[in-house]
Amino acid sequence: MSYCVIPGCVQPENPESAKTCQSCGSKLILKARYRPIQALGQGGFGRTFLAVDEDIPSKPRCVVKQLFFQKGETQHIHKVKDLFYHEAVRLDDLGHHPQIPSLLAHFEQNQRLYLVQEFIEGPTLSSELKQKGAYQEAEIRALLNDLLPVLTFIHDRQIVHRDIKPANIIRRIGSDRPSFQEQQAGQSVLIDFGIAKLLSATGMMQTGTIIGSPEYMAPEQNRGKVVPATDLYSLGVTCLHLLTGMSPTHLYDANQDRWRWRDFVRTDKLVSADLGRILDKMVENALTKRYQSAVEVLRDLNPTPVASLALSPSPAIAPSATPPGRRSPIQSKAAPVPPRATRWRDAFEQFWSGVVPSSNPVREPDILTSSLGINYSRLRDLLADQKWKQADEETRTLLCQAAGKYPRGYLFEDDIAKMPCEDLQTIDRLWVNYSDSRFGFSIQSRIYEGVGKDYGAFCDRIGWKTYNPSLPYEGIQFNLKAPIGHLPSRSWSAGSKWWRHAGAIAAKLEQCELKPETGLSEA
Repeated sequence: MSYCVIPGCVQPENPESAKTCQSCGSKLILKARYRPIQALGQGGFGRTFLAVDEDIPSKPRCVVKQLFFQKGETQHIHKVKDLFYHEAVRLDDLGHHPQIPSLLAHFEQNQRLYLVQEFIEGPTLSSELKQKGAYQEAEIRALLNDLLPVLTFIHDRQIVHRDIKPANIIRRIGSDRPSFQEQQAGQSVLIDFGIAKLLSATGMMQTGTIIGSPEYMAPEQNRGKVVPATDLYSLGVTCLHLLTGMSPTHLYDANQDRWRWRDFVRTDKLVSADLGRILDKMVENALTKRYQSAVEVLRDLNPTPVASLALSPSPAIAPSATPPGRRSPIQSKAAPVPPRATRWRDAFEQFWSGVVPSSNPVREPDILTSSLGINYSRLRDLLADQKWKQADEETRTLLCQAAGKYPRGYLFEDDIAKMPCEDLQTIDRLWVNYSDSRFGFSIQSRIYEGVGKDYGAFCDRIGWKTYNPSLPYEGIQFNLKAPIGHLPSRSWSAGSKWWRHAGAIAAKLEQCELKPETGLSEA
């Protein structure tokens, strides 16, 4: 197929053999060489197309970026052309880096400006996140080690990207560039040094026009100012998005003016205190508190063993192995494994800060065992369908049944202590597995232990009211956006000391050999 790039063309799709558009009569081949075959995207001033280079026998694919003008904007054409060719020179320079697409051509045709760049084959981090789920710490460290040198490269050339986000980072599958064949597949490539950015220096954009993606944009960028630290902020937000799988808009609490990303990190993918501090500093609102250069971030990310002991009370925990199915690039750059004492000290700091290390491995969800012959299939089906409220109500019924109470009744400390381990384990296992390790009694118990068994701090961490509400579901959220450990609710808890339910569940799980790990073991 050949695709017409003329704006407003009614029927842009044409047969591959066509030389002119059957709808508008325009030439389909750009610069007598590049044949667009598919539209990839469109912004306020430009469009992007996938194309084929007809001049090369193998007909490799490339990306064509078109800058077009709206009616009444032609008075700026000469200024824009000058900036366009200046930008092309900069892109050509940047393209000599193996992790930035190379510039293949720039030209004018039919009063429109075009850039042709290398096509990077591979998934964006945005699509990778959707396919494989939230990243682990080792993957975030590898990503930072992979991209921070790229930012150093562009910042040294007085260029700020201004639109770093998962959709603008591609995990390269391979490379057709002979000079870069030694580069390994899986390397992160930074794309979209958009041609629209050059328009900020012209009169074509109204005062206050902002270039970038609001979710990932640094505060100063909203006021029209960009510095190298602006890119570090966007990269930091990108990491938070990849760690949690949540949109950045849900990770920032505007009422308290702070990031609360830790509330949304899965318990089996929690982050060490060391990396947490680095990410926090990358996304500081105040420029003076943020990292000023990519080199500074790399220095903190990869401290030498001696420096880490001298400068930091809790050096980095060595990244865990990359999970099957996703390649972790440049693993050799990951932080070295610290001594056992250092790991213990880091775990101790995590414990007191309320950051709990990794949970137990996910277990098989469909082992519905019961020492009392209770049928747990309805709970399983409700959880599988993500009907969280109905599953919570069913959980209360099943707990009461396991404790020998009437359905929809209430439980006291003694009732929990007498509950059969097999049944409590089945209920917990179903919640953990079908919530992707976000919810469950064992999740709540780890958090409870992690905050030093402080019930108020426990409630703050999982998003519950610290008082006993008159309505059982007051403040409860029945969706995956709820904080880690938010469900099951405590609707079944009763007694004058109702708040002891968290300790009773934790004690019972310990008795059942499901003791929550606090990370304080020296093993």
